[in-house]
Amino acid sequence: MVRDRARAAGHATDRALRAAILAVVAEGVRQRNPGAVANGLVAFVATFLPGVLGRRLGLALGPAHRVWVSSAMLLHAAGMLGPYDDTWWWDHVTHTLSSSIVGAAAYLVARRRGRDPTRAVVGATLGLGVLWEALEYAIHRAFRRVGLDPLLVNYGRKDTALDLAYDAVGALLVLTVGRSALDDAIEDGERD
Repeated sequence: MVRDRARAAGHATDRALRAAILAVVAEGVRQRNPGAVANGLVAFVATFLPGVLGRRLGLALGPAHRVWVSSAMLLHAAGMLGPYDDTWWWDHVTHTLSSSIVGAAAYLVARRRGRDPTRAVVGATLGLGVLWEALEYAIHRAFRRVGLDPLLVNYGRKDTALDLAYDAVGALLVLTVGRSALDDAIEDGERD
């Protein structure tokens, strides 16, 4: 009974977070902020990652996993409406959470395929972190070159180094705190 209530609350929370992401998209349209619209739409699509990963790998990813992803995506999308510029720590939190999602996905795939999950988590979070930073730089530069407001903003070398450091923090969180929740998803999926 308690477990059913917790699952129901988790599903409701996930739906509310997805609705909030769509509200960010709507606000981005209202403000004529293409960065908020594009990032909000990508964030919304990313909230479906646990379902896709669960089905493809035979995992029991529950509401808590979905809320983890949806929360990270909401913070990222909402950041495009101002907090990235106005709140000094916002980018650090979103990089940590986003990289923890990448690390969790890498952990689950590696475990399912009988590979070393530690190497997979570190490689995926830092590898995709470097790729993201390069993409951010290229998009910023290209948009500026043609006179458009960039969808992504690059704040320089120090910011890039900090972003990668917080990506590493996300990987560390997966390998320390997240392991048991991810292992439970694997074991519960095997019992289904």
